[in-house]
Amino acid sequence: MDSTSKNLYTIAFYNLENLFDTIDDPDTLDDDFTPNGRKKWNEKRYYRKQKKLSSVIAQIGKEETKKSPSIVGIAEVENIEVIKDLIFSKKLVDEHYGIVHYDSSDERGIEVALLYKKEDFELLNSETFSVLLYDEEGERDYTRDILFVTGKLKGEKIYCFVNHWPSRRKGAQETEHRRILVAKRLQELVGNIAAKDDDAKIIIMGDFNDNPNDRSVKQYLLTEGLYNPYESLYDKGKGTVTHEKNWLLFDQIILSQNFFEGNTVLKYTQAEIFDEHFLKSWKGKRKGSPFRTYIGKWHQGGYSDHFPVYIVLEKKP
Repeated sequence: MDSTSKNLYTIAFYNLENLFDTIDDPDTLDDDFTPNGRKKWNEKRYYRKQKKLSSVIAQIGKEETKKSPSIVGIAEVENIEVIKDLIFSKKLVDEHYGIVHYDSSDERGIEVALLYKKEDFELLNSETFSVLLYDEEGERDYTRDILFVTGKLKGEKIYCFVNHWPSRRKGAQETEHRRILVAKRLQELVGNIAAKDDDAKIIIMGDFNDNPNDRSVKQYLLTEGLYNPYESLYDKGKGTVTHEKNWLLFDQIILSQNFFEGNTVLKYTQAEIFDEHFLKSWKGKRKGSPFRTYIGKWHQGGYSDHFPVYIVLEKKP
């Protein structure tokens, strides 16, 4: 490891595309992901997916830092057990990741979590924040909670939010108000931190189900103290997920402006999409798109329908 990479650290986010176990949970809509369910999900397929995902996580940012990520936000995990299987897999077991995870009330039973390398990150505090959403009938509509983690990355205190905003399944315009509500809640939480700590180092990561230039992100989340490096990548036509052959950049990492200042201990250097060739479909009409686990009920045996994203921070020697 050369002297420059020694002081570089990766922070990543990865939507794992329905990392379910094979056991039916009577309280959630996970029936498809059982051996007798629509997708014929079984242990062989489950462990193959775990092997693939752990291999990806181990490689994110490695070209720049020569090591696996210090912090990884993940989405679409069913429970703590599937996360344990992930971090104790052959590719990750020696990285000694810790887990921050809470059960949420999402009706599909998919949640967010944070993995952190214990040698790099000292966990100080964590909690979750729910967002109150209601459907057309006035019934409570459950979505993923916002995960909030405070800790010290190489001695520097950071505040980290992990998100998975409401989907566009019923149409982008029809569901926009739901994502705007989450954005407002998140902006309020960021404001509360800044009021108590005027030099707070804040990182917001997640699958926002909106692009960097959509109103929920650009107008309702970004305050003048925040910067979204993924806006320029999106302007260049980059993306993390495809829909009808169009690239969308739903997965983003947003950070406070003080990561760019000269006197900071941890300084921002770059933001990237981890879209290596092996993560892509290599033939057919989806050539170049993320190589996913399923298309409908048909098992493809891929990784995820999203590419991971990551930023690199440099620590002052």
